[in-house]
Amino acid sequence: MTGAGKTAFFAKTIAGLCAHCRVMSGKKLRYLVIANPKAGGFTIPGRWRVHRNALREALVLSAKNSERDAEPAESFPGGLIETTGPRSAVAYTKALLEEAARDTEPFFLVITAGGDGTSLEVLETIYTAAALRKRFIVLRLPMGTGNDGADARDMASALSLLHKKTNIKLVRAVSLGTASGKTWTDGRNFFAFNILSIGLDAFVTHMTNRMKGRLPGDSYKLWVDIAALFYDKLYKVGPMELRAFDEKGAECARFTKKLLLCAVGESGRRTYGSRKMILPDDRNVCAIAQMPLWRKIAFKEMFNTGAHAGKPEASLFTAKRVVINGRQNVLAQMDGETVLLRRDDFPVTIELGDPAIQILEHCHTD
Repeated sequence: MTGAGKTAFFAKTIAGLCAHCRVMSGKKLRYLVIANPKAGGFTIPGRWRVHRNALREALVLSAKNSERDAEPAESFPGGLIETTGPRSAVAYTKALLEEAARDTEPFFLVITAGGDGTSLEVLETIYTAAALRKRFIVLRLPMGTGNDGADARDMASALSLLHKKTNIKLVRAVSLGTASGKTWTDGRNFFAFNILSIGLDAFVTHMTNRMKGRLPGDSYKLWVDIAALFYDKLYKVGPMELRAFDEKGAECARFTKKLLLCAVGESGRRTYGSRKMILPDDRNVCAIAQMPLWRKIAFKEMFNTGAHAGKPEASLFTAKRVVINGRQNVLAQMDGETVLLRRDDFPVTIELGDPAIQILEHCHTD
């Protein structure tokens, strides 16, 4: 099946699922699939076969589970649009927002079929449209390489959110603010909807992005190995003061350490880097202190299972706001997008916003 054939099959199947969709049952619903045809879920043959089979099986199940009185969701516009490069998903989402401003009746379901970058562009655009976002629901399908920000680990579970009874859950944005007022070059503020972090892991993400398309397979694991050996040579790991505050504004953590990384999640139980369990429990902040090389090699494996929690180098806690002050250059990453923080950008503030973006979650009584 060619690339065009894959997306055509994808569009046709999603249309069939949305014809029996149980999302916002009884209310007018319009949907749009924003697909990245270059995402690993389309281009890696083994992954595509798994996704194709899941799509076929979901279509059969949706027909069995359909509600006869449910109004089919309408497609807008054309059902599926392919991204053509960075920020194109933003333009498509803005078109939906403009439609929502004109027509106050329907709800909009935006289905992302790409990697974490595609999802980030969609979520960021909806998040900044505060007056309209309550009429949008987002479903993030695991069609990328890592899929840490997807709404389910596998395609079958994600697609079942379209044909089984679901709850609507509100998720937060994690923002990064700097003393210098730094933003993206186009003036956008820094947001993440999975994990925002600074340090060694951001370096791994940065190098993975730079080498994407040049190295075969998932190069993230390769750069983890390289970073363990050479990160200290490229970026000075100096003392950083960290202060954390809870939902009520009370200080809940304070220390000064040489930090390898600090990761703040939208919630606990989150992964990055192709399912690395950096936040293995309900705590949403993990700070890792500098350590000898032999210990870094051991920690690499611990992140696969979450075994780093409880180790002396790891500080895990729950916080709404984290303020970090340092004197050295360090990279930050927001759901896979990276930026260099310089000395004058500190202190930086990483903060959870209020619950804002509507996503779907399984209803366990179904």
